[in-house]
Order: sequence, then C-alpha cells, then structure tokens
Amino acid sequence: MFSSTLKKVDRVARSGVQSLVARSIGSWAKYNPETLSRSNPAIPENLVFGEWKSTEKYIELPDPMNGDIFLKCPDTQVYEIEPFVSSLKSVPPSGLHNPLKNPHRYLKLGEVTTNAVVELKKEEVADHFARLIQRVAPKSYAQAMGEVTVTRIFLENFCGDQPRWLGRGFTNPGDHVGQQSTGYRWPFGPVALIAPFNFPLEIPVLQLMGALYMGNKPLVHVDHRVSIVLEEFMRLLHACGLSPTDVDILHGKGGTMGEVMAQAKPRSTLFTGSRRVAERLAKEHHGRVFLEDAGFDWKIMGPDVQDFDYVAWQCDQDAYAATGQKCSAQSILFMHENWAKAGLEQAIKEKAEKRNLEDLTVAPILSWTTDAILDHAQKLLKLPGARVICGAEPLTGHTIPKVYGAVKPTAIFVPLDQILKSQENFELVTTEVFGPFQVITEYKDSELSHVLEACERMEAHLTAAVVSNDIRFVEHVLGNTVNGTTYVGMRGRTTGAPQNHWFGPCGDPRAAGIGTPEAIRLVWSTHREIIRDWGPVPHNFEAKQT
Repeated sequence: MFSSTLKKVDRVARSGVQSLVARSIGSWAKYNPETLSRSNPAIPENLVFGEWKSTEKYIELPDPMNGDIFLKCPDTQVYEIEPFVSSLKSVPPSGLHNPLKNPHRYLKLGEVTTNAVVELKKEEVADHFARLIQRVAPKSYAQAMGEVTVTRIFLENFCGDQPRWLGRGFTNPGDHVGQQSTGYRWPFGPVALIAPFNFPLEIPVLQLMGALYMGNKPLVHVDHRVSIVLEEFMRLLHACGLSPTDVDILHGKGGTMGEVMAQAKPRSTLFTGSRRVAERLAKEHHGRVFLEDAGFDWKIMGPDVQDFDYVAWQCDQDAYAATGQKCSAQSILFMHENWAKAGLEQAIKEKAEKRNLEDLTVAPILSWTTDAILDHAQKLLKLPGARVICGAEPLTGHTIPKVYGAVKPTAIFVPLDQILKSQENFELVTTEVFGPFQVITEYKDSELSHVLEACERMEAHLTAAVVSNDIRFVEHVLGNTVNGTTYVGMRGRTTGAPQNHWFGPCGDPRAAGIGTPEAIRLVWSTHREIIRDWGPVPHNFEAKQT
C-alpha cells in the first residue's frame, strides 16, 4: 500500500506539479504530504497572539524513510520567546470564559467543533491528515487513518451544547432563606500542553480542545519532529471559526518551551511523554501538572484457552501495531501454561514475521536507535533461560537514517523466576522500549501470586489486559491491580485509546486522562464553590460576639 505511495511521493516531488487545490483540500491547508522532499521542504511557523511567525533558526529533519531533509522546523530561541510569555501572562486566572463570564464562548466552541467535524468527514481531508501523519511518524495507513477517525469522533461528541454541559455544576440548599451553595467547574486560565511524537494529531487535538472547552488558553508544544501536523490542524480550526488568539503553538526544542513556562508560570500543565521529563516538570512547577508518562503495560493470559486465532492476532496488534510506538503497547505478556501448550509463542512469531516496511506494519523507530534496542535484547538474553522468540535483528534493505531505529518485531522469553530474582533483573526486564519489543513469560496456576507481584512492582500503571472469560480469575486479578485503563475478557487488549472511554494511568494523584467528559473536567478545570447569602437578616437579630 505505502510502497506505491512512496513512489508517488518521489514522482510528485520531482515534478512539483501536484497542488493542494488539485487534491481538493481547502484553502486553509498549507502542507502537501505528497510533495515534501529535499527540494521542497516544509517550513512550519509558530503561532502567537493570533499571528503566524517565522524564526531565525531552523532544525533540519530527515525523512524517516530515506534520510532526505524534508522538513525545516522552527528552532525557536530563548531570545524569541517574549511574545509567548506575554501571551500566557495576559490570560486572567478566571480564564477566557467560565460559567459567569463570556458564556457565549461555550456555544462558539460548539459551533467550531461542528464545523471541524464537517471537514474531517470529507474523505480528502481525512486522507490529507492521515498522509501527513505517515510522512512524519510512519505507520500503516490503517493506523494513521485510525488516529484521524478517533479525533473526528471525539469532536462529534462535543458539538453543539456539549461544551457548556462540560461546565455543569451543582447546587445545595443553604442553612436559611437566601443562602445556597453552588459548585462550578472553573478554568485555570493560562495553561501549557506538551505532546509526544507518536500520535501527532490525536493527543494534542483531544487535549487542546478540552482545554478550550473549559475556558483556558493553552500554549501547545508538540515534539518538533511531528509538530507540523498540529499546526495544519490549527489552520483548519481557524477556518472553522476558532479565534486565532485562542491557542499559541511553539515549535522547537523542549528546552525553549521549558524556559517559556519558567517565565510565564502556567497555572497547570498537561504532559504526555517520558517519565524522566514528567518528574522534572512536576518538580519545576511544584506539582501543578497532570501526567500521562511511561507505559510498561502488561497482559495476563488466563487459564481458559479459546478463540485462539483472535487472541493471537490481538497479541500481535498490541505489541507491534504502529511499530510498538504506543504508550499502551503490550510490553510484557504473562502467558498461562495452557496458552503455551496451545502454541501461542509460535503464532506470535509467525504473525510478527509477516510485518514489513512495504505497508509500514513495521516502520522507523523515532526514539530508540537500532543499536540501543539490540543492546537491550542482548542484556535480557544473558539472563538464565532467556531466549529469542522472534526478531532481535535489524531490518535490512531499507534507507532509514541511523538516527532512527530499524529492528524486526522482537519478543524475548524470560522465565518468571528470573524476572523476580533480583531488583536488578526486574528493572532490566521492565525497561520500556518504545518500539516493536516485548517480553514474554510463562506461569502456572500456583504462580499467579508471583505474576500479580510483578504487576504491582511496576511503577507505570497505564493500560493492562486480562485475557480470560473466567470471571473469578478476572475479578481476582482486577481486585489486586491498579492500571488506569484495563481491558478484560477474551477480547481484552492493551492498546486502543478511542474516544468512547477514559484513557489514562491510575495510582498517581497527578494522573491525567483523555477522551471523555470526566477526563476533560479533571485535567482542564478545577472546583470552585460559591455560597450566595442574600438574606433577609432575621428581624430579631442581635449582634453577639463569640
């Protein structure tokens, strides 16, 4: 599928004749994913105070598929950040709107959202964003289009009156006539949003729209390798009626964003990314953060073996779809001995070996190099009883630049007793490799307590799966674990962050959510209580000091 697209990209890049107009994309679109190339690189722009701005310096980014410079991202310098600092500082703590101020903005944002849905329902517009995602964060077309679809359906959920219903509060009777308490969802005002590379559209759009609905003004920073996608979507939102001053976008390196935040002091920050950066932000901003950081995600296969082909397919998807570059990817598989006897290892191996670069079911790894992944595999293989199930080899016959990783989908078997033998072993095995990499182990009925011990010793509690229709087994596992988004049943999975349920970690008061009204209210608003006490004062009132 994508090999023909690559050939088309190369052909069009040489001729330079295909235009956005020819592709029936609206005038809002600036970038054509089909023509990005060394001779026609994209040059994104910052957005601040409602104006698109260039920068003095740029970061030259290589095409993940062939190494050609195809994108020159603004390398915003510290001496260029004053407008961003001023923009955030200009936002009052009461926000751009709240239940008592500028309530018409709730309706306006519902209208903007409706218009955006209309655009994304156009096949050519959806395809435009899917192709743009593929160019900067290569993944199969189905995975890229899935990201666009989830974004569209999320927006469908918040059209019309839905933004103001997010601000719904409550009232309680008072102690006497004229007194009543009212609870409100109140914005933070100036906020920051930092998003990773792996979902260039879905994560930043769902979070920034939530921020807007609740009355905040967000400064958005997306990983500079993929931030062009969010910029393009912002241009669409402007065409759909969003005020250009409602959102600022800062391209470039994380250090510059950090300096803006240090000076502007946003009242809250949503961060999605690595645990190391998450903890640093929490410290620097005195806990005023919501986090969706690391995701070393486990799957437990129960004793009941059924629907074998489906379960094997889901295991492959969970570990290797989008080349494993999902915070919800299956990192470790606890396989009951019954599944081992049924041949699950071999099924996983066979499916993994079918993945290829031609259709991008395996693709460049943007945050780990080939050497780093293979080195980690070798460390695991030094553990007694460890062995390769599949992969642990570099991809061949490609032009992926060395700055990115290129490895075959990998599964390493490590005995359960070795995983738990020492803290050193445990930390090695539970190191999150953000790529097509998983650890598989096996357990018996008598060893379930050891499996649960391993799950609870992990520090990241994002997603998990319990694959079983044995209700007592499932309920026992659920009652002794904590992961925030847990799928159970024979169709249980670790991946899949659609818009129809909460997605986020658990067990941390800083844990963020995404996708639902509850997530939006939690992350992008705070509780305010107003007690109205109008009187009348009792006619027999006497002023007595106490």
